[in-house]
Amino acid sequence: MLFPAIEPYNSFYFRVSEIHELYVEEIGNPKGQPVLFLHGGPGAGINENHRRIFDPAHFRIILFDQRGAGRSRPHAELRENTTWDLVADIERIRAKLGVEKWMVFGGSWGSTLALAYAETHPAYVSHLIIRGIFLCREDEIQWFYQSGAHQIFPDAWKGYVEPIPLDERHDFVTAFYKRLTSDDPAVRMAAAKAWSGWEGATIHLIPDEKTFLKFSSDEMAIAVARIECHYFINKCWWRTDNQLIEDVGRIRHIPTVIVHGRYDVVCPVKNAFDLHEAFPEAELRIVADGGHGFDEPGILKELMAAVERFKV
Repeated sequence: MLFPAIEPYNSFYFRVSEIHELYVEEIGNPKGQPVLFLHGGPGAGINENHRRIFDPAHFRIILFDQRGAGRSRPHAELRENTTWDLVADIERIRAKLGVEKWMVFGGSWGSTLALAYAETHPAYVSHLIIRGIFLCREDEIQWFYQSGAHQIFPDAWKGYVEPIPLDERHDFVTAFYKRLTSDDPAVRMAAAKAWSGWEGATIHLIPDEKTFLKFSSDEMAIAVARIECHYFINKCWWRTDNQLIEDVGRIRHIPTVIVHGRYDVVCPVKNAFDLHEAFPEAELRIVADGGHGFDEPGILKELMAAVERFKV
């Protein structure tokens, strides 16, 4: 269902602060309709399959690794790495590439960032496609990292809790943050593999060993775990816990499709339902046989159909 594999026609490093350089790439038609892809995590980075969601003959496809993720430098860096730094980075990229307006496409944490960016800069967003909605609210963090999802994946949960002593398990995010910011590389890596492996084990409706191994690899685990935990312990730097829904009035004029798997364990479908209740103009597509993965057949079908409908 994806478009054939394709290489970038342009890729470069873009310095956005004294610390951070972002890896950016462009694929497809240089004169085409601009679309920005926002990856998940935060910290997961882009991969070659993300390029293949969009028709390369029609779209100017823009992807980048967010601060500390993927090929951006320095790897897994937490300093100067906040939601609002990333929103500002998106604007810097748009200005650098001379884009007037673009379609914004994001899943999981990418949906969070897409909403934060669109609500901050609605004039520059032509269309919005968001998947696996994550609003970074406290109950969502508690569900996946403290109590809730463990009842569905108790076997994977065993590996998640292993690095944390019993007397610290009342607050896993704080306990993991302590270890993920430790001066001891071995302590950091053990915590990172447990945190990121838990995510990799639960993403798909039918668990996939390759995904688990990818998330458990040293390079991906340390970036995903450190950056996610950093964001979550700081509550994504929101003004209020429900900020993205409170500010949704700024984007209700933007044509939007919301895609969510019915059996998404990482980000429960209620997140998408809550967003749609506040944003009824958006089209909500709940995939009956979907989990959290963008590449699950039903979810991918809905995403690519939305992209096709928004061609101009």
